[in-house]
Amino acid sequence: MYKINDNFSALGHRYLFSEIATRVAAYQTAHPDADIIRMGIGDVTRPLAPAVIEAMHKAVDDCATMSGFHGYGPEHGYDFLRCAIVANDYKGLGIDPSEVFISDGAKSDTGNIGDIFSTDNIVGIPDPVYPVYMDTNIIAGRRIRMIPCTPDNGFTGEIPDERLDIIYLCYPNNPTGATISRQKLKEWVDYALENGSIILYDAAYEAFIRSEDIPHSIYEIEGAKECAIEFRSFSKTAGFTGIRCGFTVVPKKLRNLNYLWERRQSCKFNGASYVTQKGAEAVYSAAGMKQTRDTVDYYLGNARIIRETMSKLGLNPVGGDNSPYVWAETPGGMDSWDFLDMCLEKANVVLTPGSGFGSLGSGYFRVSAFGDRSRTLDAMVRMENMIVKGI
Repeated sequence: MYKINDNFSALGHRYLFSEIATRVAAYQTAHPDADIIRMGIGDVTRPLAPAVIEAMHKAVDDCATMSGFHGYGPEHGYDFLRCAIVANDYKGLGIDPSEVFISDGAKSDTGNIGDIFSTDNIVGIPDPVYPVYMDTNIIAGRRIRMIPCTPDNGFTGEIPDERLDIIYLCYPNNPTGATISRQKLKEWVDYALENGSIILYDAAYEAFIRSEDIPHSIYEIEGAKECAIEFRSFSKTAGFTGIRCGFTVVPKKLRNLNYLWERRQSCKFNGASYVTQKGAEAVYSAAGMKQTRDTVDYYLGNARIIRETMSKLGLNPVGGDNSPYVWAETPGGMDSWDFLDMCLEKANVVLTPGSGFGSLGSGYFRVSAFGDRSRTLDAMVRMENMIVKGI
């Protein structure tokens, strides 16, 4: 008789965003005329950049010819994209193209990276946290230690007194929108070096950083190439949530982890498509960089509107300046899921309950800035009317 992985029983009944989708669908069915504004899941809404579209069309045309056809590509990604990433995202940081691995997105990589680590490792996970970090380690059966991220430490966690083998960090942060200073990131790197730990650094939202004193990459910190793996994504940077493309940097100074990740990817992954990678390469063209930055600025404009509204309502918002997410307190300490239901029913606005990201998310909610400007403004008016006027 086959046996199942009993660790799945320790997970919640549903993945966070699946539960929200179920609640919203049930409400929409019961109220088919409701004009629902969705600001929960962090999915983009703006079209792909023209430079990206042009490159992908050309790549499709390539595949229509005998000479230009591409079948299976290299599991670690095409060199044209790996070199473009190094030349632009890691210029001057000493990263080699052989240390860059192209994938179908940061979500996959942050979940799959555990394959190259023993289940005996003790894992430090922030609270609140992006659910994938927690769920994949629960499934693997690893011991988990929570790293409290609160207003007192700027949602960047306190350096632990105990030894942790693996540490997840994400900045700009999902869900809180908080950023980390160069000094605080150095403290985490120093801790990892002293304890022989590995930092799994999720930098999926680095394109939203506008403050010059905030690091875009952990490799800007001395010693990080000896203790950190970095994940990035084209999903929010260039609107690839449906196209699917990201990458992971595994420095060769990390013992044999570069080899192990290449071996894992070769075994379990056939690579992102040629058409997708040509589109990603176009992000680094002069036109592509301007067009994608303009789109990111558009979302940051939405985030500013959300943050200003939350501040006006006295909900002590975080994020929204160097991040597409705004993290705010529920009115009167209201339960996060109850506030989701109230916003859905009274304002027809969908947001994400903070407790879905961990115990310390209780009493908070996350708002995504990836919508249309007019709909963002409308949603803020609805929430203000609901909270202030009781409409």
